[in-house]
Amino acid sequence: MPSENTQNTEPHILIVDDNVEFRDALKSYLTQHGYRISLADSTNSARKILKSSVVDIIILDVMMPGEDGLSLCREVRSTSSIPVILLTAMGDETDKIIGLEVGADDYITKPFNTRELLARIKAVLRRTQSLPTQRQQPEVSRLHFDGWQFDTGQRELIREDGEVISLSTGEFLMLSAFLQRPAMVLTRDQLLDITRGREANVFDRSVDNQISRLRKKIEPDPKNPTLIKTHWGGGYSFTARVTDSLSE
Repeated sequence: MPSENTQNTEPHILIVDDNVEFRDALKSYLTQHGYRISLADSTNSARKILKSSVVDIIILDVMMPGEDGLSLCREVRSTSSIPVILLTAMGDETDKIIGLEVGADDYITKPFNTRELLARIKAVLRRTQSLPTQRQQPEVSRLHFDGWQFDTGQRELIREDGEVISLSTGEFLMLSAFLQRPAMVLTRDQLLDITRGREANVFDRSVDNQISRLRKKIEPDPKNPTLIKTHWGGGYSFTARVTDSLSE
């Protein structure tokens, strides 16, 4: 099946489903909302489009005749970073679990409201396309900021007086995200994607909770934070200068 004109700037969605009526209806709806659409009725057709076009996101049905969608999802994830939203059958928890294990970014259960799918497409694209580049990883694993030492190898936060401050996994990942992207404004969606990746829920509010707990551990005055700055409506940024042992 021919691909769409890849010179256009609209996000390009590849819909892979063996039901022609479903494909056409979904194409009509998403086209109205500003997306370019390519259609494939099998995994083989999808591969041909992926080889000839730049695709921004794949909407992939799990249950199809012949090779199923999970196989294609696994292949896509091993060779590219194209996000994948799986379409699963009602109540089939196994497909959902396996899909997330092989690298799907999200899933939605048939039948579904097309507005919900649209919201999930926007959320996945926002998180996967707008992540800022992290600072170059130093050869050593110890970073320094505002009198603190952060040992990424030992997963330890060490205060200026030498006391080791314990961090939960969430706090460790959140602090790592900030130290690798100092001075950059990171939205909640970006922080969620960095710290939780494909396990993140579109409506997850854990970011604010993790930052609140982290501030209590590293800020001189958690009620008036100076290290982790809030940008109202925009997210958070880490304001302290970050160095490693090689640069000191």
